Amino acid sequence: MNGYQITFFTQHDRRRHGKPLADWLVHLASELGLRGATVIPASEGIGHRHRMHSAHFFELADQPLSVMMAVTNEEAHTLFERLRAEGVHLFYVKSAVEFGVIGDDSGNLKT
Repeated sequence: MNGYQITFFTQHDRRRHGKPLADWLVHLASELGLRGATVIPASEGIGHRHRMHSAHFFELADQPLSVMMAVTNEEAHTLFERLRAEGVHLFYVKSAVEFGVIGDDSGNLKT
């Protein structure tokens, strides 16, 4: 299947409707019926204002996070319409990809 890999970049302390923004994005993906979303924590990064963000041993508030999704063209359109309607300010990367599933999904792992 052809579509897009969309990666959103945020920090642990950013919130939307009382939830961490990354969690809110995952719940939004579920609400929209998308295949899934993965939150990936990072140890450090530089934001769009050239400020260093990092996870500290006792404080994760500034920890960089990315949320990654693989979506069809129609799903991407629906997702971005919703984000615009919500007024979300968020940096993203959208790349054209081929995606799919390989192998048996019967739950039986064969070694």
